[in-house]
Amino acid sequence: MFTGIDEVDWASLRHAYGSAEDVPGWLRALASADTAERATALDGMFGAVHHQGRVYDSTLACVPFLFALLAREEVPDRGCIVELLVSIGGENPQNAENAGNAGNPGNPENSGNSQNPAGTEDAAGSRGSASAGRDRRAREAVCAGAEAFAALSGDPDTAVRQAAAGALVRFLEEPPRVLELLRRRLRVEREDCVLLALTEALGTFAHRYPAHADGAVDLLAEQSAPPYAPGLRLAALGQLALRAPGRLPADLVPAAVRLLQERSAQRLRCQEHAGTDTLVRRIRRLRPSDEQGAMLLRTLHSALGDRVDDRIALLTGQLTSPDPVDRCNAVWMSAGLFRGWRGVYDGPVRLLAAQLGSEQDRLRDAAVSVLAELFATAAPAADDLHALVIARPDLWTHRWERCSPTLGGPLKALARTGDPRAVPPLAQLLAGPAAPVDLGCEVAHLGRAAAPLAPALRHHLGRVPLSSPTAARLAAPLLTALRAVGDGDAVPELLRLLSGAPDGLGTRDAVADQVIETLSELGAAAQAAPLLRTLLRSRHAATAAGALWSVDGNASAVLPVLLRELGRPGPEARRNAARHLARLGPAARAALPELRRLAGEGPVRERIPAACALWHIAGDPDPVLPVFRTAWTSDPRSRIPIARCLTTMGTAAGPLHELLTTELTHPRRHTARQSAYGPHDIPDDEELLRMCREVLAGV
Repeated sequence: MFTGIDEVDWASLRHAYGSAEDVPGWLRALASADTAERATALDGMFGAVHHQGRVYDSTLACVPFLFALLAREEVPDRGCIVELLVSIGGENPQNAENAGNAGNPGNPENSGNSQNPAGTEDAAGSRGSASAGRDRRAREAVCAGAEAFAALSGDPDTAVRQAAAGALVRFLEEPPRVLELLRRRLRVEREDCVLLALTEALGTFAHRYPAHADGAVDLLAEQSAPPYAPGLRLAALGQLALRAPGRLPADLVPAAVRLLQERSAQRLRCQEHAGTDTLVRRIRRLRPSDEQGAMLLRTLHSALGDRVDDRIALLTGQLTSPDPVDRCNAVWMSAGLFRGWRGVYDGPVRLLAAQLGSEQDRLRDAAVSVLAELFATAAPAADDLHALVIARPDLWTHRWERCSPTLGGPLKALARTGDPRAVPPLAQLLAGPAAPVDLGCEVAHLGRAAAPLAPALRHHLGRVPLSSPTAARLAAPLLTALRAVGDGDAVPELLRLLSGAPDGLGTRDAVADQVIETLSELGAAAQAAPLLRTLLRSRHAATAAGALWSVDGNASAVLPVLLRELGRPGPEARRNAARHLARLGPAARAALPELRRLAGEGPVRERIPAACALWHIAGDPDPVLPVFRTAWTSDPRSRIPIARCLTTMGTAAGPLHELLTTELTHPRRHTARQSAYGPHDIPDDEELLRMCREVLAGV
């Protein structure tokens, strides 16, 4: 198996953590009879030799020895070795992206990594091209040995056959032969896990080889019908939905729900007859999981895509399943649907709320977590959330290890719906010795309904230690809350925060803008006017000028400050200045030439504040609407500030009518186009839709 292994100069090769001289020891250990030794070796191979999908020169050197291990039937865990080879030979989007982003300092893949010596090559460009070259050679090496996967498709070891099914499709580049091997294996295979792998392999085959896809689709259609087992039929339906939706049955969703329930009933019967009741089995019942079932339904949900009504119907079937494991899987899948797609979700939200009374902590906590992401959309669950909050005061806070307490999920979710029943428990927490630091951020969602909390919020703000490095972190949520409840009595505490922090600690700098905005919104800026004037030469000049304008409307005092800030380098300063110039309206006409320049050049997101200011100052839509149109289509995250400005334009917004109409009819959330979800993506998208409807009504 290891002929020639000592002739390789491993010390000169590299893996993720330096010299590869330890690699031959790991390769030999993969053949060990000792389970712990094999596990350590696999950890080394996946954690260093093929670290996070990267291919190193040592990775390439390992491929022949990995194939040699596969050829020996007495070697244990060969299924894991097949998976390692599949990973090594697979396409690595990370490295492909690097090749296209070479020299881009904003790309995180081009930054050094102190834990990854391979990330310290001389230049981003050479690193990207070298990685792409190694990826290509790795795939060629695995393809060269792919004949082994054909032999392994009939191996006595179930795990080997399961892993070989996908490897066969990915690396043996003889489509007719591959399809025939899959067909033969399906006829004789009896293990469910292998049959599911073969089903997924057929879907992959149909995707990779469209010219030969009909045969694979016929096999999938055959597997989707009796007498095949419910789980296999579900898997086949998922692959058909992905690859050949025209071959799906008309009653797809009812059929899928029926199959899910049949599969769950079979699984539960198997568990009941699995042997004597043991402590391990009791623990597993307390923490149930069914990753295979989750995968089957995830595939189907993904394939249904924008068929939101069908996905809601499928979720309804999952969330009403007698099996709590099915319901828990459905809860997490509902999160993906809610985040990514627009729809009428009152029904699924009520079904999520029904899980809050579950005796299984895992199911209840999953439902709470998803409901907390929905904010006002979770309103149909408010009664059940309130019942849980009242029944379980122990869940009002959550304490992470060695961290301050945070607001617990049920109370957070209830507050985010805007339900005033969250106020009494929040008041109790504020009266306690350790109120959660983030409480103020959630109070803000209650608005004026949280006015009874104002005295306690003021008290906590007044106790923020201004000399502490944590002052800004403690103050910011409280400021958010006081601003939301409109507490005009908080002026002394606000002035203390603005003027009392010692120089050099950064506390005032961190919260000054927020304090000034709060004073202005509370109509209390006049009481801070002397202090605001001292800030006109600071980094907070634009915000201070805007607040002073709200006091006496004296443009001559603040316009020069805002013009100066508008010309400063740095997008944040210009953006803030433009926002406050817009508040001045026609009194800021002297800023029009610079605003026109800023609206016509630079990154599209930075042009939006200047364009908005142009409208509020000059009232002319002609230079503004082209900027909005460009930004709307090229940068979805710019749509909320654009829509907010459009709500003030009345009939002048008419030329953008079709953009707004299209937005309202599009099933995908505008926030879902980003690479990662944010905590406010759902309410942000709902707010965008509300403003689009308002603008169209005005037009």
